Amino acid sequence: MAIVMLIVMNLAVMASLYFVMFILGAFFGIRLDPNSTSGLFMFAALFGFGGSFISLLMSKQMAKRGMGVRVIESPKNEFEGWLLNTIDRLSYDAGLKMPEVGIFDAPPNAFATGWDRNNALVAVSSGLIDLMSKDEIEGVLAHEISHIKNGDMVTMTLMQGVLNTFVIFISRLLANILAKDRNGNTNFMSYYAISFGLEMVFSLFATAILMWFSRYREYKADEGAVKLSGINGIYFALAKLGKIPKEQLRLKNDMQAFGIIGFLETFFASHPPIEKRLMHIEQLKGN
Repeated sequence: MAIVMLIVMNLAVMASLYFVMFILGAFFGIRLDPNSTSGLFMFAALFGFGGSFISLLMSKQMAKRGMGVRVIESPKNEFEGWLLNTIDRLSYDAGLKMPEVGIFDAPPNAFATGWDRNNALVAVSSGLIDLMSKDEIEGVLAHEISHIKNGDMVTMTLMQGVLNTFVIFISRLLANILAKDRNGNTNFMSYYAISFGLEMVFSLFATAILMWFSRYREYKADEGAVKLSGINGIYFALAKLGKIPKEQLRLKNDMQAFGIIGFLETFFASHPPIEKRLMHIEQLKGN
């Protein structure tokens, strides 16, 4: 079901962008000519940024459905009351409007998402609730609130849009050159095959850059957690998560960058290794 929803979302994004192109041409006389350098760049920017921003606007609803998040409207027990009060306090201290709060059934993890700092969602898993003390959960919540305060969702979207734009632009620009025959005519089959192949290759480099920034913002969110709730909560929460096999902690692919921990200790990892994060937090003691 999650795969079907992802396909439907991608089709909706593409349809929306083509509709925007139609509106620009039909009502404003703005036509994007991919055969010119300026037209190609505008085309790349429309699809590069458009897809990222549409996904951002849909992120909260997609997270709720894809992760099966149950939003807490009113607390049903003592813990849910504590959870709402804690996030309310942390949000106030961070200068934010309180986000929606939810719980989802999964191994220990948590995430924050949303298109705006004051229109966000923080969700924790049932596994995290069962595993950790309230102090440790508060440290995790402070980490997620820091992501919201820092505007990480929007910043990631902007960076993704810039990278997408240059991946599309450079790939199609090179394909237009490489797909020409001796007479200067473009072989469209070759053009699309070359541009597709180049986009795949350049996307790997773009993803590595994006994940480098993602790892950087995790350190910043850890620092924010220390400022909001103290050093012990986030430190012992990460230390406890570090003892669990990572395969048991995995979020769905489209939510991994917004969780408390990530995977793939390579250039494509969304999160730094827990050991390095613990060392970074220890360094904050002297500050």
